[in-house]
Amino acid sequence: MEVVNSYCISAVDGTLSSLHKVYHDTQYGFKAENDNELFGSLILEINQAGLSWDTILNKKDSIRKVYADFNIKAIAAFTEKDIETLLDNSGIIRMRGKITAIIHNANQILQLQKTTGSFENWLNQNHPLPIEGWIKLFKTIFKFTGKEITKEFLMGNGYLEGAHEKGCPIYEKAIAAHPKWYTEKS
Repeated sequence: MEVVNSYCISAVDGTLSSLHKVYHDTQYGFKAENDNELFGSLILEINQAGLSWDTILNKKDSIRKVYADFNIKAIAAFTEKDIETLLDNSGIIRMRGKITAIIHNANQILQLQKTTGSFENWLNQNHPLPIEGWIKLFKTIFKFTGKEITKEFLMGNGYLEGAHEKGCPIYEKAIAAHPKWYTEKS
């Protein structure tokens, strides 16, 4: 039997909360359904920086709600008044830098949608890049997307290998969903 990473072990054996198990089993390593959900994944990763993933999973519903159900166009139109409202909301991560980065990134994605048709198309057009190439590319376009945020965003959406190890019971389910990293390998 192959060794699986500690996140897989902890999510499967119940060491982590049921929120982790649901995320691990149904979202982590699986492609988002549309551009808004893909951007929502990036929003969660940006919010996680410096915090535990447990904190983000516990606040996920509140984060989704205050960020307009992850609607890119709506977030791109957020004003200073919206930022102040977000900074007063204890249900989310209240850091001005993260909030303004998310608004900036929404505007950047709108531009990518104009030039490539969708955020997903843009990602697909740049795939496969080595992680260093992705990090450099993200830093030229987005704010608050360092090495770990970029890596986890791409891994969490099936663009990079590593969300699930071969010994994880979810691995075959993730492969059956045709993650980008696997279809490029085949």
